[in-house]
Amino acid sequence: MIDFPPVPSGDRLVVSASAFVAFEQCPESANARFRGEYGPPSRPSFIGGLAHRVFARHLSQGPIESDEFEQVCKEEIGGAPSLNLRMGELGLKPSQIPALVEETRGLYDRFVKFPSDGFEGAEVSLEAEPQPDVILRGRVDAVFNDAGETRLVDWKTGRIGEVDDQLGFYSLLWALDRNALPSAVEAVSVKTGERRRAVPTVEAISSLAARVAAMVTTLRTGWADGSELERVGGPWCTYCPLLDDCVEGRAATAVMAQG
Repeated sequence: MIDFPPVPSGDRLVVSASAFVAFEQCPESANARFRGEYGPPSRPSFIGGLAHRVFARHLSQGPIESDEFEQVCKEEIGGAPSLNLRMGELGLKPSQIPALVEETRGLYDRFVKFPSDGFEGAEVSLEAEPQPDVILRGRVDAVFNDAGETRLVDWKTGRIGEVDDQLGFYSLLWALDRNALPSAVEAVSVKTGERRRAVPTVEAISSLAARVAAMVTTLRTGWADGSELERVGGPWCTYCPLLDDCVEGRAATAVMAQG
């Protein structure tokens, strides 16, 4: 259904939606991710990660009673290595868990007001290898069946912002993994109620596949000749691991701090 363009051979490369979005914003920042360099964690990202686990539990197992909510949050933190790691990196102590729980509860109370008709699966993992040693991988927050048509949903715990590339990547990955396009893909902000909906087409997703292939080509070419990739300043610089030594990043954050 979707033809993924050829790319240069090279080391195995696993591309996620977040890596693709990061590359589109700043190629060298994305390159740092592939080297294992990550920016500092944030409290909002921790709360967001915990809330996503709670949302998935609600959809898969049913509503969470108020008097059980704190224990459920503790179970999810204990059962998710990424949350445990972030908690340690943020220096969060067990005594701070009740405050984290209450912040997450506020998001959950909003989440339960969204309809769940047609729910089919939560945290659905997808993977495809469209070219040798090029792995596209992702996890869709929720999949719904609307009268026989598949709708993918990505929950947001803050404002939606620019999500077109992320939604396009999920559509591409679904098409490659399931050999069918979803009928719609949405980003839904639990916090604000915002909703962004896209209806994927073969033409649009093929175009995005070409951009992902161009990303792979740029990365592998840079790795082969040892060159640094382009740096682009913007709002994403705040949590970039390269910020301290990046002229573009420091300039961007300085402008944001002024206003």
